[in-house]
Amino acid sequence: MSDEARPDLTGRRVAVVGLGLMGKPMARNLRTAGADVIVHNRSVGPQRELAADGFATADSPAEAARATGPEGVVIVMVTDTPSARAVLIDGEASVLAGVAPGGLAIDMGTTQVMDAREMGAAFADKGVGFLDAPVSGGQVGAQEASLSVMAGGSDADFARALPLFQALGRNVTHVGDVGAGQVAKTANQMIVALTLGAVAEAFVLADKAGVDPAKVREALSGGFAGSRILELHGARMVERAFTPGGRVSVQRKDVEQALALAAHVGVDLPGLARNKHLWDALIAAGGADLDHSAIIKAIDPDW
Repeated sequence: MSDEARPDLTGRRVAVVGLGLMGKPMARNLRTAGADVIVHNRSVGPQRELAADGFATADSPAEAARATGPEGVVIVMVTDTPSARAVLIDGEASVLAGVAPGGLAIDMGTTQVMDAREMGAAFADKGVGFLDAPVSGGQVGAQEASLSVMAGGSDADFARALPLFQALGRNVTHVGDVGAGQVAKTANQMIVALTLGAVAEAFVLADKAGVDPAKVREALSGGFAGSRILELHGARMVERAFTPGGRVSVQRKDVEQALALAAHVGVDLPGLARNKHLWDALIAAGGADLDHSAIIKAIDPDW
């Protein structure tokens, strides 16, 4: 988003809890847009880095929430459902313990749908708004403020958060009630996982058939098989460049959450169930911290 299109967040107090690959650049973008940003992270390194750049810091999620004041906003960006629960609702150090009635908590990580709804109810009982607003676009999207944001929650809470989302992304959609954002993100992660697997299989087949996968990727771009995954992750596969933008372990977690939701609603997902075996095999081979484009190594370990 250009500076001209960026919303003016002057006067907004926002806490960002979770300063990993996504949360740290998101905090920076909120401050660039004018917000007064308080940060907290479980490990102190990223927190100290932002403190050196002038960010206010907090020693716990609860303290970060309290620092936003009445009607403040707390954004949580952590890696999985247990972490989200621990930060948002569990115990005296949680956001729930620190946020004042009238505040707004936003879970922007990828969290299990059933847990998102449970957490939303816990905040509602305290008179605090809650949105589940997971994002797509990876580390690059977080850095460039070009994320896609898919939000679940009330119309009023979404309207209140919209300027913040517009400072973080380009495509912002209010999908439905609490939990709907996570349903959309689950669908996104299913498509990502399956498409990564399809591109990987196609490249290995081309290579074994004696054709340069880079040329195959070039030939497929712009046709029906063209996609952002073929463009970006296909390039990483061709270059064998697996420094993580999105980790294998996180992608596998998202696949597991999709299968859990499918079981909860009584839907069979045979393709995704088979895809999970690739992630399991890659993790078993020591690839948990590689970029998820490394799924190609689950098909050809010598890649």
